[in-house]
Amino acid sequence: MTTKAYGAQAADKSLEPMTIERRQPGLHDVQIEIAYCGVCHSDLHTVRSEWAGTLYPCVPGHEIVGHVTAIGAEVTDFRVGETVGVGCLVDSCQHCDSCHDGLEQFCENGWTGTYNSPTKDAPGHTLGGYSQRIVVSDKFVLKIRHPEEQLAAVAPLLCAGITTYSPLRHWEAGPGKTVGIVGIGGLGHMGIKIAHAMGAHTVAFSTSESKRADALKLGADEVIISKDPAEMAKHKNRFDLILDTVGSSHNLDAYTTLLKRDGTLCLIGVPEHPHPTPSIEPLIFGRRAIAGSLIGGIAETQEMLDFCAEKGIVSDIELIRAQEIDTAYDRMVKSDVKYRFVIDIASLAS
Repeated sequence: MTTKAYGAQAADKSLEPMTIERRQPGLHDVQIEIAYCGVCHSDLHTVRSEWAGTLYPCVPGHEIVGHVTAIGAEVTDFRVGETVGVGCLVDSCQHCDSCHDGLEQFCENGWTGTYNSPTKDAPGHTLGGYSQRIVVSDKFVLKIRHPEEQLAAVAPLLCAGITTYSPLRHWEAGPGKTVGIVGIGGLGHMGIKIAHAMGAHTVAFSTSESKRADALKLGADEVIISKDPAEMAKHKNRFDLILDTVGSSHNLDAYTTLLKRDGTLCLIGVPEHPHPTPSIEPLIFGRRAIAGSLIGGIAETQEMLDFCAEKGIVSDIELIRAQEIDTAYDRMVKSDVKYRFVIDIASLAS
């Protein structure tokens, strides 16, 4: 089955229209007509081969929202016409300890990404959501309960939403907890919204005074300008959890010293170069921890979507046509978006 898509043939080539193959739905498959696909910084890194191992042709996209158009004979949880989503995962081994625990993102035998992962389907690796349709195992399809008019802004929840929700949930953000969010971008703006909705006292960290008003509007109770050492020093031993969303190398000591005893600095941004080695003393003398977190499993992603639907949470987006994707990538590099681009997949028809 052929479908229109947008992708790159090489790292130094612009994204362009292409025709790709999708398998016919098997017994446990769901076929989805894609309406919207969010644009993640991972898409840019992969397309431009800034991370090792890009397979071409590369069709990115793992923040997918659409409608079911066909189901396999043994699919029972979905029906034609239903609004659904697909995130970063489309398969895992299903038998390791992590998979048994519903933590497919930590599959010990390697999970299958929505794009750029080996697969039996042509062309030998997965092709993502910058396309008109996709076929996915029913175990990795999610129900979307937001209203139709919000669907474009729901798409980034499938990556940015779950990437921030999972650590907030794991470290029990909520009433009585003080949570910091470092960086006010695609991930950070979702972290602020979700932490606030969970009932935590939410503090945004930004290097820029100009982002103070935006952070407060997103739901932050306070804003700290992180490049001001005197201001940072006022908040030592204060935070239960700090979620660091920044995707560039920086000094972690500035944040570990702000943690309470037994507090955690959780890293979810992947820097282009390793962070400077953190000082050990703040960790030892406060039993503090530096940890990491990766998206979420399917059950937790469904929980996040339901939570966001209940609370009325969506991403702040700029809707674009597929033909504008290279310009969008260039703007992402400059942080010139508030806060996520989303592709209107209807534009592929032209």
